[in-house]
Amino acid sequence: MTEHEARPTAERDRAHAATDDSPPGAAEQDNGAQVSQDVTSAAANDAPIPELVIISGMSGAGRSTAAKCLEDLGWFVVDNLPPALIPTMVELGARSQGNVARIAVVVDVRGRRFFDNLRESLADLDSRGVTRRIVFLESSEDALVRRFESVRRPHPLQGDGRIVDGIAAERELLRELRGDADLVIDTSSLNVHELRAKMDAQFAGEEEPELRATVMSFGFKYGLPVDADLVADMRFLPNPHWVPELRPFTGVNEEVASYVFNQPGAKEFLDRYAELLRLIAAGYRREGKRYVTIAIGCTGGKHRSVAMSEKLAARLAAEGVETVVVHRDMGRE
Repeated sequence: MTEHEARPTAERDRAHAATDDSPPGAAEQDNGAQVSQDVTSAAANDAPIPELVIISGMSGAGRSTAAKCLEDLGWFVVDNLPPALIPTMVELGARSQGNVARIAVVVDVRGRRFFDNLRESLADLDSRGVTRRIVFLESSEDALVRRFESVRRPHPLQGDGRIVDGIAAERELLRELRGDADLVIDTSSLNVHELRAKMDAQFAGEEEPELRATVMSFGFKYGLPVDADLVADMRFLPNPHWVPELRPFTGVNEEVASYVFNQPGAKEFLDRYAELLRLIAAGYRREGKRYVTIAIGCTGGKHRSVAMSEKLAARLAAEGVETVVVHRDMGRE
């Protein structure tokens, strides 16, 4: 008896019906629909649905800046996603077991015909109970014209017309979405830092925006780090290289670090530089800067700069700054 003949009669009948009478691909479509339902159900039961922010608005009004601000605040950001795929993105976030808890999607007229699907996608999200907010970036016609002229790029909707024609067409296309927006920000008179501050105020919560620091030791003889925001020179301290018993070791060695910090001015420099960095960090946060690279140099990047970088990084970490230590040139000799 074959495996097919061993099936119960009803099951064989269903198999024949699917083979003989179903339109091509029907079984696959039914299975795909079931998988989608299973994914949604599993996401709802196993993990919370991610929070969603949709960023839209006028071209040139600052959508990219707003998106980068949310990215710096820990949001998972997708730029120019077709609106029909937004529910799928939310489902994938729900399946991430909490690793993607907040999603920001930039939707704009670059999607052209895909943009027409936005209303349907929003209704789908509402039916699933997804918490969503729409941020709409607005700006005056004069400000938008100046911005497009300054970068010498055409408006995405101007076609063979003028920039103002494209702006008018886009404003009409986005009129309904603007009316549905939870937050409208007029950027006509805002600079980049002021826009970031507004986004921080809305989405950073009560916590102060986080600053991340990289403390990098380096050797001047190998060149300055090109990505350094601040540079400090440790060559005012005696060089352990000239102490025979310390020469083979690096600044992470306790004996070398002890030698460096027993020199006049070493501890005082650490205290005052850390105090200066507190002042600078507060200003960076106000200006929307989230990353800073602090370079500490000595001749070869092996002893003094390494020891000072380790101590300074520990001081910053103790004050709540997320800090990474990199010894660029240690081991090059």
